[in-house]
Amino acid sequence: MCLLLTTNYTNYTNSPMPYVFIIGSYELQKVELLIRTNMKRLAFLLLSPCLLPVHAAAQIGQYRSELAVGGSGGYVAGRVGFMPDVPQNMHHGLTAGLTLRYTSEKYFSSICAIVGEVNLVRTGWQEKIQKPDDTPVVNAVTGQAEEYQRDLTYLQVPVFARLGWGRERRGFQFFFQAGPQAGFLLKEKTKTNFPWESRTPAYEDGSGRTSPVVAQDTMAVERKVDYGIAAGIGLEFSHPKAGHFLLEGRYYYGLGDIFGNSKLDYFGRSNISNIVVKLTYLFDLTKTSNTDVK
Repeated sequence: MCLLLTTNYTNYTNSPMPYVFIIGSYELQKVELLIRTNMKRLAFLLLSPCLLPVHAAAQIGQYRSELAVGGSGGYVAGRVGFMPDVPQNMHHGLTAGLTLRYTSEKYFSSICAIVGEVNLVRTGWQEKIQKPDDTPVVNAVTGQAEEYQRDLTYLQVPVFARLGWGRERRGFQFFFQAGPQAGFLLKEKTKTNFPWESRTPAYEDGSGRTSPVVAQDTMAVERKVDYGIAAGIGLEFSHPKAGHFLLEGRYYYGLGDIFGNSKLDYFGRSNISNIVVKLTYLFDLTKTSNTDVK
């Protein structure tokens, strides 16, 4: 596949000169690599403001020094971005873990904090095995519609720069947080209802499955370390005695691949992405002695 781009260039004599650039698949891979590199830099930029010393002499804003810890749990909708493409439904999983939050300052109306988590997450991919007319592919041996799912269990550690707007002690607060995330694969599990040797291929007459891409079904994850960028928005309710209750929606985009992506490998891309909806409960270990905190 090629992409044709045309542009005009004006030389020193102000005469337009048409140029045509043909970008092939190799150049597209270089463009994708450039985008991924810039996203890695973005992850650092998102976190770096919160790594500045909170006790700086020229600090602006209202000082805070509050530490809260707790736990979280929620739902994960995941998929893997394969290239070449693999038709998929959303993979359904769960997440649970520990959360630590340090609030350092209120800058104008923004409440600044750093949030760290350690989560156990089940994600992966669920294949959408259908014919061109969107009907299920029935296996000739089992007589059942073919199903394939791979569960990937990760230990994930995100670190967020967090900004909140609203009440800190009693009431509601809206927040946004973003930052880098790293994960390590603990185990993988395959769920299927048909023998691999009896799978239905993609026939030219359209009677088989839509996609001929099936290499992923027999490949074990090659790269156990995953990394990427996560961002979320949510609502927090706080009570002086009961603690903090948070509801958050979060998106994670993996910058790494679970399979090899060199010219000799089958897949050029195989990155994980997740949509997470989670509930978190936090209780305060330390609070700022300031009567102006509401």
